[in-house]
Amino acid sequence: MRIAPLTCAIGAELHDVRLGDAVRDDGLFQEIYAALLKYKVLFLRDQTLDKLSRQEHMAFAQRLGPLETHPMVPSHPEAPGLVQIYKSPESPNDRYENAWHTDGTWREAPALGCVLRCIECPEVGGDTMWANMALAYEKLPDTVKAQIEGLRANHSFHSSFAAAMPEEKRQAMRAQYPDSEHPVVRTHPETGEKVLFVNGFTTHFVNFHTKDRVRVGQDYNQVGGALLQYLISQATIPEYQVRWRWTPHSVAIWDNRATQHYAVMDYPPCHRKMERAGIVGTKPY
Repeated sequence: MRIAPLTCAIGAELHDVRLGDAVRDDGLFQEIYAALLKYKVLFLRDQTLDKLSRQEHMAFAQRLGPLETHPMVPSHPEAPGLVQIYKSPESPNDRYENAWHTDGTWREAPALGCVLRCIECPEVGGDTMWANMALAYEKLPDTVKAQIEGLRANHSFHSSFAAAMPEEKRQAMRAQYPDSEHPVVRTHPETGEKVLFVNGFTTHFVNFHTKDRVRVGQDYNQVGGALLQYLISQATIPEYQVRWRWTPHSVAIWDNRATQHYAVMDYPPCHRKMERAGIVGTKPY
């Protein structure tokens, strides 16, 4: 296997490897996983269904941990746990993509990572971008690092993709998936890196309003809100990013604990079919 870094900050492409082989080859799996921890997102081309079946797709992801379900996106009928992110020209209202985000931070235990394969995509457009949030934390000014030390934040999907739901369904989803609270800076459980852990699901700080930060009245709303938006904006800095142009049967594997990603919705109404295996993570600390 040959590893080719794609940027100085994040991402590498794996060559001369069949991902399905890593299901059975412990040495190959460990080599891929070490590369994942180093580069944070890995890419492969030409992982066709005859080289990587849906069952192998799931089995590789399950070597990382149990698969998680998605509350609103169905799984493939032949592979429960393999989520179908299918867009079509017949569903023009289903073309909402996303802000910069880390998968599932609205859960108490967000995903460890994901293995995503493109089945069908437009010839041009529909790229996905990833950002290195460990580097984003590292590059913060020391004054900001001191300011956010010990801060915690609320995460919710009710103001994002659940907002378009009918109220009754939205309230039922809120009861099933209440908001979660996470540290603003988490520690990666394997690399020990500090990671800036706020994103498009983050709504507000939960412990900012203290005597040493707030003068009077609503001051905490303005200062805390401005600080949160500044932190969320760090994912948009190009020097922290990699951008991947999809082709049919290409694959991305990412460490959800140290990255954010953004699916670019710049393509005309067409078919864009992606299949994703998300891996259950642990509670951030």
